Amino acid sequence: MEEAFMAMLSHLLHLQNSLDPTSTIFSSASTSSPSSTTPSSLLSSSSAAPLLFFTLASLLSFLAVNRSSTDSSSSSASPSPSPPPPLPDGDYSVAAFRALSTDHIWSIDAPLRDARWRSLYGLSYPVFTTVVDKLKPFITASNLSLPADYAVAMVLSRLAHGCSAKTLASRYALDPYLISKITNMVTRLLATKLYPEFIKIPVGKRRLIETTQGFEELTSLPNICGAIDSTPVKLRRRTKLNPKNIYGCKYGYDAVLLQVVADHKKIFWDVCVKAPGGEDDSSHFRDSLLYKRLTSGDIVWEKVINIRGHHVRPYIVGDWCYPLLSFLMTPFSPNGSGSPPENLFDGMLMKGRSVVVEAIGLLKARWKILQSLNVGVNHAPQTIVACCVLHNLCQIAREPEPETWKDPDEIGTPARVLESERQFYYYGESLRQALADDLHQRLSSR
Repeated sequence: MEEAFMAMLSHLLHLQNSLDPTSTIFSSASTSSPSSTTPSSLLSSSSAAPLLFFTLASLLSFLAVNRSSTDSSSSSASPSPSPPPPLPDGDYSVAAFRALSTDHIWSIDAPLRDARWRSLYGLSYPVFTTVVDKLKPFITASNLSLPADYAVAMVLSRLAHGCSAKTLASRYALDPYLISKITNMVTRLLATKLYPEFIKIPVGKRRLIETTQGFEELTSLPNICGAIDSTPVKLRRRTKLNPKNIYGCKYGYDAVLLQVVADHKKIFWDVCVKAPGGEDDSSHFRDSLLYKRLTSGDIVWEKVINIRGHHVRPYIVGDWCYPLLSFLMTPFSPNGSGSPPENLFDGMLMKGRSVVVEAIGLLKARWKILQSLNVGVNHAPQTIVACCVLHNLCQIAREPEPETWKDPDEIGTPARVLESERQFYYYGESLRQALADDLHQRLSSR
């Protein structure tokens, strides 16, 4: 507008000079006295040009000023949309959480929202709401003074970051005893109410076929339905109730032992936490409900295939720390000293077992409390199982996988076979040899 006004003013000057060249508005300042060029003298001129000039110039000036004020008022009346306010970092009050989870959460793009939620609570917002919806009836029935979603968020924050009750209490301005009480309640509900829904043995035909096919694509071995392994979960404080150092694990710290069986998608379908860290893997396995169900015939998988005259039902794979049984295949040799078919079988079997190793690494990476467990030893099992349930929820929802936690390399001696297991061992030995010979023949002929 300013440039247009100056152009119009220039044109008017030329117009005035052409109309009345004898009364130039900008006459030479050096030869004219200040009084000779006053507005009154110009307006009293006999020519109409000065009056015309000032009239038009005043009109243009008025229009320019009016347009400028109109533009500024319209811009202030309709401002551009402002970005949403930042998330309340450092504020852990109920009000701040409510604003974040109800008002602010939908103003953020979904990827940014879920990344933010994972950084706070270890999982995305949709998975978080699933957990809350399933636990809310039980939390509400407990007459807890805090909102159910706020309590779940608090516990997930502790599990994801490994905070102690004391640290969380200072952050949320609550008593440490209340933090421990809420943690125990939520982890117990996860370990009991959600376990049957999200940790299931693959006995259904559709899931069993999907699992065995997934393992066969990975290993070329048919009918694998799971991989088993154990890992010590470190206790932050050495337990006082430790006769004969039963909690001291093989890596030199106090722990409880976690045993899991995972499918090809790194989803756990069996979890057992029944042993102190000083117990070996085979003893823990024999003390588990899974072992009792497999040896008693309570679990019967119907998908049977024929390998060199042997009826092969679905089986799980593990390392040499577990006993060789008809439903549990282990390597021929821990050091690769077998025949070519045996070494080939061992390599493929350990490739299948790597799935459960990765699953355990993901579990401890997502739920950092398992890297150094800061709950009482009596509450350790339910806390560990709760984290396994949450791990499965993340895997089912295809949450991004963090960099896995690395446990020390496996050490231990081959498991011995009990007298009561002889029949399972002999049949398992025959099955293993048939599987190894079949595998070697199939891969050699390619």
